[in-house]
Amino acid sequence: MEQNLNLYHVFYEVANCHNFSIAAKKMYISQPAISKSISKLEENLHTVLFHRSSKGVTLTHEGELLYRYVEQALFSLRSGEEQLKASASSKVCQLSIGVSTTLCKYVLLPVLKDFMAQTPNIKITISCQPTLDTILALQKGSIDIGLVGLPSMIEEPKSSLITYLPLKSIEDIFVATGSYLAPFLGKYKTNLYKKEEFFKEASFIMLNKENISRQHTDLFLAENHLDLQNIIEVNNMDLSIEFAKAGLGIACVISDFIKEDLKNGTLRELKLGHRIPKRQIGLAYPAKSAHLEAIDMLIQYCQNFY
Repeated sequence: MEQNLNLYHVFYEVANCHNFSIAAKKMYISQPAISKSISKLEENLHTVLFHRSSKGVTLTHEGELLYRYVEQALFSLRSGEEQLKASASSKVCQLSIGVSTTLCKYVLLPVLKDFMAQTPNIKITISCQPTLDTILALQKGSIDIGLVGLPSMIEEPKSSLITYLPLKSIEDIFVATGSYLAPFLGKYKTNLYKKEEFFKEASFIMLNKENISRQHTDLFLAENHLDLQNIIEVNNMDLSIEFAKAGLGIACVISDFIKEDLKNGTLRELKLGHRIPKRQIGLAYPAKSAHLEAIDMLIQYCQNFY
């Protein structure tokens, strides 16, 4: 394997550039040297890594498999170099976190307040993005750790490169103002969920379909044969909550985030016959790689906090 290390670097650059000539210019070596390195690696591994054409190169199935492992290995090496550099220069460590806007506000922010005060040597960068984008960023190595939510039917992200550590359970519920629900209760009395006409007339405020929370709720609705006819789509849960408070419809939100609104009567829960199954919020981080010390510190702090 030792003789292949430089070849793997060449392979990685060619895969990213999709072209031998461009990779050669990027690495400041000749194109014949690039071609020879790839041929040598294919010979050593007894497989073809690239489809070659006049327009460039694309990875074969075997090439795609190798690329994932090479990418993770190079990410580990870069992380090790960064950790050494941070250790050598004033002990400052960089930590990049991926998290959705909603989880950042309600789950991560309470933790970071004390964590950052107790670890001033850790400089934190936050990337606010959907959970699926956070998992992708972890796989690519562009962030160090993520705080994500997963549906109950998924035990962990579908990647052997990612470790998922549950922190707390959450529950999705439907809520609206009393004034919005009143006309429907007056017309259909109790158990609105049993009235097909109610689901045709009421407006439901939902996150977009790419969102993990929406996918989880849609599965529950399908299993219980509940068909929402009028849907207002928004891109974050804070908007869902505000739209519901404004009397624009019935919003699907995480119960923990509206405890005060339920307590003071600003919002009321709409019962749908069955509870939406609970799911987990947790930390996701690269598996089988050397962790930054800051990652381990954040993991331990979050576990103690929750």
